[in-house]
Amino acid sequence: MLFSHISDTHLGLQQYGLDEREQDVYDSFNQAIDISIKDHVDFVIFAGDIFHTPNPSGTAILQMANGLKRLKQNSIESFFILGEHDKSNMRATPVPYVYHNLEFSKYVGRDEPVYYKDVMIVGFDKIRKHQMSGLEEKFSKLDSLAKKHNGHRILVLHQSITEIYPKDIAAINSSDLPKNFTYYAMGHLHDKSVKQFEQLGGPLAYPGSTEMTSSEEIKETEKGFFEVDISSKEAKPNWIKLDTRPQFSTKIEEDLDTSISKILEKISAFDKKPVVEIKIIGKDIERDVVQTKISQIIPQTLHCSWKMLQNEDVSSVLLNRPARIDEELFKLAVNALKSEKLANFAVNDLLPLLSSNQLDQATQLVIENFEQFKERKNDS
Repeated sequence: MLFSHISDTHLGLQQYGLDEREQDVYDSFNQAIDISIKDHVDFVIFAGDIFHTPNPSGTAILQMANGLKRLKQNSIESFFILGEHDKSNMRATPVPYVYHNLEFSKYVGRDEPVYYKDVMIVGFDKIRKHQMSGLEEKFSKLDSLAKKHNGHRILVLHQSITEIYPKDIAAINSSDLPKNFTYYAMGHLHDKSVKQFEQLGGPLAYPGSTEMTSSEEIKETEKGFFEVDISSKEAKPNWIKLDTRPQFSTKIEEDLDTSISKILEKISAFDKKPVVEIKIIGKDIERDVVQTKISQIIPQTLHCSWKMLQNEDVSSVLLNRPARIDEELFKLAVNALKSEKLANFAVNDLLPLLSSNQLDQATQLVIENFEQFKERKNDS
C-alpha cells in the first residue's frame, strides 16, 4: 500500500503581487496530484495550510476541488486537517469543510480515529499555545487505541517539534507525542525533514511546502512531497521532487561587470524566469550606476531584488530572515496586543487580505470582528 503525504500547498498565495507566482503555486499542487495518480497511491493526506488565507479566492477553491475530483475519479481517497492559514479567528465555517461535506475528501482534524482499509488515521488541526490544555490526555487515549490496532497507524499534525524548530512558541516535544504510531505526517515547517526519534514507533516527516512562500527567504532549494510505502510493517517515506520555478540569492563581492555576466549566464540555463536576490557587498559605487547594471538582469527574471551593503555582517542582520517568519511575526503581535486571539486575527486573518490588496474584504472582516466584540461585551 502506498500513500502521498502533501502539506503547505498555500493555494491562493500571490507572491510579489504577481499572477505568475500564484499560478506557480497551483502548478506545483497539480503536479503532486498528477504524480500521485500516476503512481497509483491508495490515498492522500493533506497536512494543513491547504490555503494561504482563511478567505481564499474562488480560483484557489476550484483548484483544490478539481484536484480532489481527479483523485476521486481515480479511486484515490484523501484526508485533511487544517493549518493556521485555513482557520479564521471569526466564527465561520472553514472553507475546506465544504470538501468533506461534499464527500470529495475526509476531514480528520477532530482527534478521532478514522479507518481506511487496515490503516488508522488520526489528525489534529493546528494547536496554538493556549489550546495545549488537555492535549496530554488526548494523546494518551489515542496511544492506547493505536497500540490495539494491528495495521498501520498514522498521526497527522500541523505543528512544530521542539527538537526541530525550538523557536516556535507552540512547538511540541517529540517525547510528548503518542508512541504507538507507525508514521507521523507533519505539516507547518516548509523545509523537508525526516526524523526517527527512539521513543516513537515510526518516522516523523515534514514534506515541506510544495512551493516557495512569503515566509521563506529567496534561496536555491527543492520542493516536493512524500510517497510513503506501508506495504510492510515499517513506513518508508520517499521524497518526490516537484518542478518549481528556480530561485537563488547571490553576493557580488568582485568586479560588478564580471558578476553580472555570471548571473546572466546562470539565468540562461533555466527554463523559467527565476526569482533572484542580489546582495552587493562593500562596493563604493553610486546607486544609479548599480541600477543601470542590474537593469540588464531584471528583464531575464520574474522578480529581482537587490541591496547594497557595507559588509557581510550587516547583510546577515538585514537579510537572513527566520525560517518561519510568520511565527516571529505572531510573537511580536502577541507582545503588542497582549492577546493570542487578537494576534491570530491580525496576522492570520487581516494581514493576508491587506498584503494582497483585498481592502473591501479586510474592511468587512474588521467590522464583523468589532460587532462580535460588542456582542461578547454585552453578554458579559
